[in-house]
Amino acid sequence: MNTHNPNDFRYRVRRSDDIPARFDRVPLAVRTLSSNTLFQGEHEIGIEHHGALYRLKITRQGKLILNK
Repeated sequence: MNTHNPNDFRYRVRRSDDIPARFDRVPLAVRTLSSNTLFQGEHEIGIEHHGALYRLKITRQGKLILNK
């Protein structure tokens, strides 16, 4: 037996009037660096942050991984 309840929130279709009005936000400028600039041909760099050493690596698939 089907127990689908159209009033159940999981099945409710979201209408535009359900979304509260939002203020337009101006995105903050973010300093951007190229990974080529950071790595300079290497596949791993160290980043010191508050006395801890983090390692930023480029994987074989070209993704970035940050380890502490």
